[in-house]
Amino acid sequence: MAKWDYDGPILEIDKLSISFFTRLREIPAVMDFSVTVQPGEAMGLVGESGCGKSTVALGVMQDLGRNGRIVGGSIKFKGRDLAQMSMDELRDLRGNEIAMIYQEPMASLNPAMKIGKQLMEVPMIHENISATEAYVRALEVVTDVRLPDPKRILNSYPHQLSGGQQQRIVIAMALMSKPSLLILDEPTTALDVTVEAAVVELVKDLGKKYGTSMLFISHNLGLVLETCDRLCVMYSGEAVETGSIEDVFDQMQHPYTQALFRSIPLPGADKNARPLVAIPGNFPLPHERPPGCNFGPRCDYFEAGRCDAQDIKMAPVAGDDRHSTRCVKFREIDWSAPPAVTASTEKAPVGDVVLKMDHLKKYYEVAANALFGGGSKKVVKANEDLSFEARESETLAIVGESGCGKSTFAKVLMGLETATDGTITLHNTQIQDVPIQRRDTETVANVQMVFQNPFDTLNPSMTVGRQIIRALEIFGVGRTEAERKKRMLELLDLVKLPRAFANRMPRQLSGGQKQRVGIARAFAGDARIVVADEPVSALDVSVQAAVTDLLMEIQRQNKTTLLFISHDLSIVRYLSDRVMVMYLGHVVELGTTDQVFAPPYHPYTEALLSAVPIADTSVQKESIVLEGDIPSAMNPPPGCPFQTRCRWKSDVPGGLCETEVPPLRTMADGHQIKCHLADDVLSRMQPVIKIAAE
Repeated sequence: MAKWDYDGPILEIDKLSISFFTRLREIPAVMDFSVTVQPGEAMGLVGESGCGKSTVALGVMQDLGRNGRIVGGSIKFKGRDLAQMSMDELRDLRGNEIAMIYQEPMASLNPAMKIGKQLMEVPMIHENISATEAYVRALEVVTDVRLPDPKRILNSYPHQLSGGQQQRIVIAMALMSKPSLLILDEPTTALDVTVEAAVVELVKDLGKKYGTSMLFISHNLGLVLETCDRLCVMYSGEAVETGSIEDVFDQMQHPYTQALFRSIPLPGADKNARPLVAIPGNFPLPHERPPGCNFGPRCDYFEAGRCDAQDIKMAPVAGDDRHSTRCVKFREIDWSAPPAVTASTEKAPVGDVVLKMDHLKKYYEVAANALFGGGSKKVVKANEDLSFEARESETLAIVGESGCGKSTFAKVLMGLETATDGTITLHNTQIQDVPIQRRDTETVANVQMVFQNPFDTLNPSMTVGRQIIRALEIFGVGRTEAERKKRMLELLDLVKLPRAFANRMPRQLSGGQKQRVGIARAFAGDARIVVADEPVSALDVSVQAAVTDLLMEIQRQNKTTLLFISHDLSIVRYLSDRVMVMYLGHVVELGTTDQVFAPPYHPYTEALLSAVPIADTSVQKESIVLEGDIPSAMNPPPGCPFQTRCRWKSDVPGGLCETEVPPLRTMADGHQIKCHLADDVLSRMQPVIKIAAE
């Protein structure tokens, strides 16, 4: 099918309603949803899990499965109603005119087929061109998505590429037939921030080059600010606000949009003086939506008899560019009023050192030919010379990309692995050589972990209360079952879950509630040190605020030491007292949060800061996109581990970066940086993040 020229909107969704039908009932997933995407425009679709973003995308692709149906409204692509098209017409359209990029790149790639062949298939099927032409096109697109050595990539299988490279291949595949509309469904969630920054830059450039319109689905407002022209905020199946980025970010006109912004850590948030404001209550289930405004039960401005009297329609906001909101009171609300002052808290004073690591090393020996075994052995240096200390009531953040050794060091601390060299001292006792099965109950109870994915850490066939009691039994807390039950209920109070949840099964809990159960279990034995491994990255932003506040509150009460492993520097800036930056097993920078977030930086920290999307139009960032992926710990580069990606390398004379590992130097006030750059070069560094003057 030839592509037809059309000068109207690329995508017009008008009063769309989509429902899923079960044996029991009809479940409305999307109601009265309207959005228009003009040629070359990037539209962001933002909202929490379950709000209907992906359902809208699947509606556009006409791929709602056997149970999903469009029950009202229309979706027009270039003026043609998609619901009126035959299966053959739709098949021609998908991948040719409309392409979709999913969250998980491996779901879109065939593991048994080389990359080149998968890319060539697209134009060969849709445009009937020869294999030779298709190969030339594939080579061009792989070069466009900035992959190194395109010919080698085309000859590789998907498993031979990193996550970031796989995602670029999926983007290349979507662009193979130069579609008019590109739908991106959370395309960077599984990627590191540095890779995310490169992919976002790439998507923007390619959008301009190919003139592609985009529907960009995300829960990350910072990412939408950096990629989109317009924005549509969704809540519980409805669009609640839509407009240009500037209108919605700076002149928001819906209580939910306002609540979202107040629950994310923007520069200037302070966990003690100006804590984040979590959205009260929970997201309504599709069959339990309230009458009138869906956001009503959680809204600060709710007025009974008015907000819940009837269905609320979108209303235009006067004076702005196609800006509209679904709120009956938006003209009466003072949007510039500061949030009600939440009680500011006193930070507990930082106490004595409870944990000390000295020159910790962790090496793994693997077969050089890991697939078939045999042959020579290779050493993977997961942790190389880690030294730091953590004090009572302190939050130490550990940041870095995947593969930098963050989780390996956590495993050694927990006793799931033993150290190759160096010492770990916990309360005057060395524990680096004691595996978990040989640790005494007190040590096990003292060092606990909260994991990234709450779904994987709970037993699906055991009630919440029983799982916490089981931990209490292991830690020897309480002499009788009644005492343990009482302590379990106190722990539910501690993590702000209703006591009735003790009888619930994990499947009856939301992600944020499961994570709270994980936290309750970690504190069951009065843990002194809690390792939180990306504890909020799987949660929605409004839930993130509640869970991080909860961790802070428990820390204040229990004087816990928190080791917070994360790649989200916005949350790190908000939560932590000190920050340790890791790269390829090395600590490259260590200092207080203020020291690490202000120049001079280690060149890697500088790139990390530049990569973090910030949902604030007044923030200006220097753009530093790192070339290439993090090298393998099995085959690290000689000299400085970061030298293969460093933009400052030319400032160091004599090729020192390629030959010698730099020493860890102490700058002013105990700030440490592992870098060969001279003091005068470091002192010339400019801030990466600048907040424009009001």
